[in-house]
Amino acid sequence: MVFEVRDLWPEIPIAIGALKNPLIRYLAKWLEKWAYKHSAAIVALSPGMKDGVVNAGYPTNKVATIPNSSDLDNFQYDEALAQKFRRDHSWLQDKPLLVYTGTFGLINGVGYLVNIAVHLKKIAPDLRILLVGHGIEYQLVSDMALKLGVLNENLFIQESAPKKKISMILSAANMACSLCIDLPELHANSANKFFDALAAGKPIMINYGGWQADLIEQSNAGLVIWEMQYDIAAQQIATALQDIDWQKRAGVAARDLAKRLFDRDVLAKQLEQVLISAIEQNTNEIYKISREFN
Repeated sequence: MVFEVRDLWPEIPIAIGALKNPLIRYLAKWLEKWAYKHSAAIVALSPGMKDGVVNAGYPTNKVATIPNSSDLDNFQYDEALAQKFRRDHSWLQDKPLLVYTGTFGLINGVGYLVNIAVHLKKIAPDLRILLVGHGIEYQLVSDMALKLGVLNENLFIQESAPKKKISMILSAANMACSLCIDLPELHANSANKFFDALAAGKPIMINYGGWQADLIEQSNAGLVIWEMQYDIAAQQIATALQDIDWQKRAGVAARDLAKRLFDRDVLAKQLEQVLISAIEQNTNEIYKISREFN
């Protein structure tokens, strides 16, 4: 068997309180170790996930780190689509735009951007935030935005859209973002929205630490506002959204990351290599693949 770590990793449901019963937690940990023990190889979606697997007692030479990927073709910037999206939305037109396209889930904490919008409304009222997606906290976030006076003022919400529409939205954006509640266990996440933004050649903003934060800071491909107070984070975002030169440089760096590290075709071939190596019990090849990303 070859397992992908996110299918087995109990740390996140335990960290967010979804698994509260001690017996259920024990069984989840037991199932994780049992699955690892009976696997020919493990695919981790991030260096942090790989560390978690190795710390659980699995041999490091049988773990390959293959993150989620960037679809370089479907999310390539399209000027015509960008202008159409802006023309079709009277609240946007030529104003700077920050977008979130993803799940409104417990671990995402999308309400974070509502608080940011409150501060942006005071210091940079022309800036726009668009949230696109659905999930358990969709209504909660909508109600929060209405209560705090930013809904349909400088923050706008749309329900989930097909991939083609997401590509159009990212083309129209000045910056995209990926969000997580601030738990150390979530710093190893590998959310698709991060890689979609890179593919679109857009600066990426995140509000958490970990491997993606390190990557952004090393490459200058975006903005890390982890552990900042809302007012300070809002000022950082406002500065970024008003600096066209920075956006161009960060966008080029983002697209370069997508091509260099997260090309879907390249990562698919790496996964194929893991499967073949697992069948052939060639642990040296699996180890080699795991080193390519790290």
